Amino acid sequence: MPQVTTLTTPSGSLQGNLRPDGGCEFLGIRYATAQRHQDPVNITVFDGVVDATKYGPLCPQIPGALEIILGADTTNVSEDCLHLNVFTPSTPSSQRKLPVLVWIHGGAYTNGSNSVPLYHGSSLASRGVVVVAINYRLGSFGFLGEDNFGVLDMISALQWVNRNIAAFDGDANNVTIFGESAGGSAVVSLMSSPDTNGLFHKAWAMSPSIGQLRSKERALQAEQMFLQHAGVSSRNDLQSLTIAEMLDVQAKLEAIPTDNFDFFTPAGGGRSLPHDIVTTAAQSPVPFVIGTNRDENRLWAALDPAQNQLGEEHWNDLCQQTFGEHALRAKNIYEQTRPEESPWQLISSIRTDTAFRQRAQRISEQRVQANNKTWMYWFTWPTPVLDGIVGSCHGLDIPFAFDNLSLPRTDDLTGDGAERAGIATRFADEIAQFAKSSAPSWPAFDLADRSTLEINAEIAVLNDPEKEIREIYLSL
Repeated sequence: MPQVTTLTTPSGSLQGNLRPDGGCEFLGIRYATAQRHQDPVNITVFDGVVDATKYGPLCPQIPGALEIILGADTTNVSEDCLHLNVFTPSTPSSQRKLPVLVWIHGGAYTNGSNSVPLYHGSSLASRGVVVVAINYRLGSFGFLGEDNFGVLDMISALQWVNRNIAAFDGDANNVTIFGESAGGSAVVSLMSSPDTNGLFHKAWAMSPSIGQLRSKERALQAEQMFLQHAGVSSRNDLQSLTIAEMLDVQAKLEAIPTDNFDFFTPAGGGRSLPHDIVTTAAQSPVPFVIGTNRDENRLWAALDPAQNQLGEEHWNDLCQQTFGEHALRAKNIYEQTRPEESPWQLISSIRTDTAFRQRAQRISEQRVQANNKTWMYWFTWPTPVLDGIVGSCHGLDIPFAFDNLSLPRTDDLTGDGAERAGIATRFADEIAQFAKSSAPSWPAFDLADRSTLEINAEIAVLNDPEKEIREIYLSL
């Protein structure tokens, strides 16, 4: 039987787990309640002693491939899913003020949860920080129309942290939000929100899917499509649908091709968000780290015959569609910069750039022009699994960021090579240092040197990596 500990917080008492390493974990703490398509209601007082020894349920979703690979338990699902997990480096005494890291999971805003094993925060917490991992409503439950209920959930969770984290030895005045993929673009969204003032003080975005962020007009259009596919005339009529029926309608919309996978995502100009999320986030004075993986798109392309068998003709066509009159120049630059890549891999590289890397470059440039501290990194270590065809794909950096290489099934994603340990130590150390000191170890990004930390078996600071590729996007 695991040992337990009881902690008194401003909201009431919690019973959590004592870990063998001396730290504690408090799991499945409800921070809010919410009826379907209504605002979250903050929980400020617990009834009795709350059992915080096990994870809460997942928000309703259709699990994605990455969630399955990462070992998510998809059997426990409920609309009553607004809970968070807290990991501490030792038994809390309320005598310390440790930096706080609040994790926002990814999953395209349609799947994922805070209970994915690789998001376990004990290894990060052992570096002298308190780690919090939150859930928020997903898909048609969290992002139907302009109301941004999932974003409101995130803000509610941050408010809970602000009220209660001191009981866990956390410093409410030193909170860093960090997230990957959709979680990374959620970080950008929260940086733009007028309702987050004072709730966090630093931000770190891993492979943010900035292209998913949509306009209010697009959100309203997508809501009407959802209602039509559901066969109802108003949002109120959706209250009688079961979770399965809601997800069935959601799946029908997700099957419709779209460039940005934006049927259920934060809406600029909707609740709590400005019309131009990215430009407003660029004006945020909070210190900000942003990074992408070299081969993001290969997570999907390598395992899809419709993509991994594309040849020279398709490669030429994509260059023409993307770069127009500059197509031949762009094609030559990509082929010269990445001579080892086949046509389908080059196609994947352009899709990685357009969806992730170049968008990260643009917001970093905007922030520098506004004199706001920004750092960039580039994760380039390729996994050897599947004979190396997925490269440094989307999501590969997660077990390194959390230093969770020893967890079951991690080898399925990373292999078991010895060089992994040093990468994980450095990556997790950088995140913890940023939480503590408001700056990682490498030089800040500027428009002259464009300093970028390359994270690989050999870690180095590069100046403007793949400059030629970056510059061809300036003509678009």
